[in-house]
Amino acid sequence: MTRDISKIIIVVNLKKDGASLLVEEISSYMDSLDIKVVVFSYSGKARIPELETADLVFSLGGDGTVLFCSRIVESMSIPILAVNIGDFGFITEISREEWKSAFIKYQNGQLDLSRRVMIKVLVERNGERVAFHKGLNDAVISSNGISNIIKLNLRINETDLGKYRADGVIIATPTGSTAYSISAGGPILDPEMEALIINPICPFTLSNRPIVVSGNEVVQITVEEGQRTDVILSVDGQDAYPLLAGDKIIVERSQTKALLIRSDKRNFYDILRSKLNWSGGANA
Repeated sequence: MTRDISKIIIVVNLKKDGASLLVEEISSYMDSLDIKVVVFSYSGKARIPELETADLVFSLGGDGTVLFCSRIVESMSIPILAVNIGDFGFITEISREEWKSAFIKYQNGQLDLSRRVMIKVLVERNGERVAFHKGLNDAVISSNGISNIIKLNLRINETDLGKYRADGVIIATPTGSTAYSISAGGPILDPEMEALIINPICPFTLSNRPIVVSGNEVVQITVEEGQRTDVILSVDGQDAYPLLAGDKIIVERSQTKALLIRSDKRNFYDILRSKLNWSGGANA
């Protein structure tokens, strides 16, 4: 079934080579179809723009641009056509040469959507909410220094997991399983699973291992007293918030999801095999 597209938003990272030319190319094509185009460009750390709703968002950049886009449009449930400028990332499946054919196929109802779990992250201090973020990849509680162990207490719903002594803890979505979490020894999940990963970073006690829990679970982390370093919260590596002893960080699945347009040229497992160099032979 043909999709009616009358307005698009282009979010572009101008630090990527050829980004401006690609914006002009897409804008010119959309003009020929009488489709309204709104461009939000950034270089470096981007601010959250105030955008009106649209039928589609083009993300021009890398995986970081997709993470940024997902936070902008998540509440509006706008599909994202993620075009990678450079080497293939784990999230961006569509190359710059493929954007037009992907758009036409999506418009003609030939490409489906990948629905990705997002998380909402709440910080409570003395019973009051002091910070709120949403993310597509992960929430990370860690020391604001190098190789400094922090002390955290973890709960799932009403059940204590115990005290963690580690460099930090990652709460990752399935999409984020191939980001920071995999570097910390976490498992790889299918990006459309309904699950969360709880992954300690370099734990002092080796029995603290990564676990995968249902996407319906609520994870609560409390910063304990007597820290020897500053503690920070980072969401998707883009938002950072300083934490104090006694702060409670509550991480749970958002009610809405990131909607990514699938490529018909490659899928998550193709990219996984390529990025991780799985040859399947003697050199695997």
